Amino acid sequence: MPGRRLPFTVIGGFLGAGKTTLLNRWLRDARGLRMAVLVNDFGALNIDAGLIAATHGDTVALTNGCVCCQIGDDLGRALVDVIEAKTPFDAVVIEASGVSDPWRIAQIGMAAPELSLEGVIVMVDASVAARQSTDPLLADTLARQLRSADLVVLNKADIASAEALAAAKVWVEGSAPGTPCIETVEAAVPLALVSGLPRPAPAPHACGPDCAHDHGHESPGHGEIFQTWSAQPEATIPAATLRAWLREMPPGVLRLKGLLRTGHGAEGDEWSEVQYAGRHGSVRKASPPSGQARAGIVAIGLQRQLPEKMLKEFFAA
Repeated sequence: MPGRRLPFTVIGGFLGAGKTTLLNRWLRDARGLRMAVLVNDFGALNIDAGLIAATHGDTVALTNGCVCCQIGDDLGRALVDVIEAKTPFDAVVIEASGVSDPWRIAQIGMAAPELSLEGVIVMVDASVAARQSTDPLLADTLARQLRSADLVVLNKADIASAEALAAAKVWVEGSAPGTPCIETVEAAVPLALVSGLPRPAPAPHACGPDCAHDHGHESPGHGEIFQTWSAQPEATIPAATLRAWLREMPPGVLRLKGLLRTGHGAEGDEWSEVQYAGRHGSVRKASPPSGQARAGIVAIGLQRQLPEKMLKEFFAA
């Protein structure tokens, strides 16, 4: 049975789109989850001094267990160092440079069997996107970044005029049709949306196994934008059925992750990890849950757009 692979996420986007703001937000919100963040330049990241525990050459260790590593000229070597770390990490986040193609970086990570691509998130400055997209020196680079995305984040929506925001949406849809696109202010994207990381356990509450309330977003205000649905399915769902369902995923689901029972074999139940981010889904054999743990699935979408009824019906069937 394959062992657990380390989830990695790539953040792309042009200069000034908000990649650094997003990384800092995620580092502050890690809450015990060990992330390795690979960046091109520490200076641009400007890590909160209160988080820094120690600095060793191209590595900054943070007080919350996360580390930031400067990539230098060899991303592959930096990834190997993370994979071989004495204390295992929970996930890797890679920041692509402002003019690079995030998909090429994702392909480097995908070459390592120890890593599992969770998704490519591309940040866009909504206030200037439409103007930049018509610049002959930038147009191809920006369009290529969008085509890489599992999720497009129209950041700085608060300072974009209504006309600029509308034009940015038209450009995104024209460059990457069908790709999920959300609007944010100050890169307010919860870590769980694309990272695949387990969220810290919420405080006990009175909801049942089909709870659809928001009990654990990483930052105040996320509950106003995003909605979470979760369940603990009792049914055995064949992997082929899951794969077919993922291919027809409705647009309201931005992220889905879970561990499900997918068959019965001579040695007992067979289990699979289910992942869906943006436009891509996967079903991969996994070790059974330990102890008395049960199957579980979590879906995240925008408020009032998450198709809870469809999710409940499918996983209850």
